[in-house]
Amino acid sequence: MPTGSLLDTHLTNLAAALVPYRRCERQLARWGADLAHRLAAGGRLLVAGNGGSAAEAQHLTAELVGKLHDDRQPLSAIALHAETSALTAIANDYGYADVYARQVRAHGRPGDVLLLLSTSGTSQNLVTAAQAARDVGVTTWALTGAAPNPLADACDEVLAVASPDTQVVQELHLVTSHLLCEYLEQELPAALAAVADPVAVHAASGTPAPVRTGVEVVLDGGAGQQVDA
Repeated sequence: MPTGSLLDTHLTNLAAALVPYRRCERQLARWGADLAHRLAAGGRLLVAGNGGSAAEAQHLTAELVGKLHDDRQPLSAIALHAETSALTAIANDYGYADVYARQVRAHGRPGDVLLLLSTSGTSQNLVTAAQAARDVGVTTWALTGAAPNPLADACDEVLAVASPDTQVVQELHLVTSHLLCEYLEQELPAALAAVADPVAVHAASGTPAPVRTGVEVVLDGGAGQQVDA
């Protein structure tokens, strides 16, 4: 029998996981900034999980379509499990392993991000979704428990919570979602400015703006048509 109370045991496990989690700050800031620029440019975040991880996926998309703190424009984010008719039809016709992969193939475009949440990192439907994302050019991020695990191996990047306690992993995944939104909203004004006026943003940063190259062909009547070289 445990010597401490349930509360003491839980908080001890959480405190132990917080020590290595603090090293994720740079990754969280980078993910948040990257996502801000992708979504500001018209990209989309697709999120998926099972059970409690599905609930956390939907929590994250709600923060992005709605807001975390201050009012801002809505951002495109979809929790794939919430598409219940599609989910059950795909499960019925193709099997549960394909419930997310088929949706990724339908909705995912190059420049989008697929974020997959799993405490174990072994959910086959998430691994299959990551493989589908790779096929269609979608970037894949994973939130998992301790690595290595199959989902971490299938994704481009992973944030793995170093804890054997499923509840602690889920709790730090929620912290991750909130921090991801915080870093995104911090970067969003710069991301929107880059979309609105890329020349000014490049000038302010000291980097040259992209130059469109080509030759001008003058047709009858004096109309000029730009032809890419």
